[in-house]
Amino acid sequence: MSSFRVVACVVGVVSMVAGTVAAVGQQGSGPRPGSDAPVLNYTAVPEWPVEANGDKGFPSGPWNYWQVPSVAVEKNGNVLVLHRGDYPVLEYDPSGKFLGPWGDVKFSEGKIMFVPPEDRTPEMSRYQGIYGPSGCSNCGAHEIRTDPEGNVWVVDATGDVIYKLSARGHLLMTLGQKGKPGMGPNNFYFPTDVAFGSNGDIFVSDGYGNPRVVKFTSAGKYVMEFGKRGNGPGEFQLPHNLVIDAQGKIYVSDRDNARVEVFDPNGKFITEWDHTGGVSSLVMTKDQKIWLGGTLRDLDGNIIGRLPGEASTGAHGAAVADNGDVYLGLLSGKVEKFVKQ
Repeated sequence: MSSFRVVACVVGVVSMVAGTVAAVGQQGSGPRPGSDAPVLNYTAVPEWPVEANGDKGFPSGPWNYWQVPSVAVEKNGNVLVLHRGDYPVLEYDPSGKFLGPWGDVKFSEGKIMFVPPEDRTPEMSRYQGIYGPSGCSNCGAHEIRTDPEGNVWVVDATGDVIYKLSARGHLLMTLGQKGKPGMGPNNFYFPTDVAFGSNGDIFVSDGYGNPRVVKFTSAGKYVMEFGKRGNGPGEFQLPHNLVIDAQGKIYVSDRDNARVEVFDPNGKFITEWDHTGGVSSLVMTKDQKIWLGGTLRDLDGNIIGRLPGEASTGAHGAAVADNGDVYLGLLSGKVEKFVKQ
């Protein structure tokens, strides 16, 4: 194998294999859970962000995102769009005006694809990395989050690392070892998300390759981990996203098992919300509710309502502004904004 190891990002990547199109990480056909919930008092903002102008000064059409795995709202209210193309993090003001490329970060290239069902074992991840020139620019871009101090965290799934960046986009900390997958205290295997406890503890869902959640101190020192592969309580097939409430309970979207599992701060299983569908994104609101894709739930998992429209239920990543506005990242290459009325 070449010393140049490039892995791919996974969710939603479409491949052609022997004439068959396989969409990784997208839900199947049929009604999505929550699609019959009452529509909440939100209004979709058409054509967000604002179109860029061409060299003659005229609008040039929608932004040329390839895929948008996630978005984040900065402490100053501006919006960071994470996408899998050149200049992978772009900054906009809330109105959608483009402010410029953001941050000193470059993501890994390549692809992650399914392991064929006939070749899987019960202990095996359903996903595998495709290495080398068959990759794609910045496909490792998987998640972007802000912490309470205003730092920005990005997950390079296929680089096996999570980066902590300052509010100005400069590197402060790296969790994991780039290009060195594993299941030790200092390695990940295709991690998916990061969340923060009220005391600054860091939690990572280590997700496409490993079936676990890993806890670190605010300084990045390994503390503990929980989870194993399976379909039972406290087990994971794909821990894809996670959020933490004010009491320290941890909510993990186990996407391939179509559920959300809830744990105490020490990783003890409490309960699960079943039949949530293969939804990816989880976002905690200031008033302690959770957006599961485009559906809002209370902390017991009860559905409160949903955003208007159909695409919102399939968001891969999302963020909520302090005023309640919701931003969704879609693997179709779009960002949707919903204004709270």
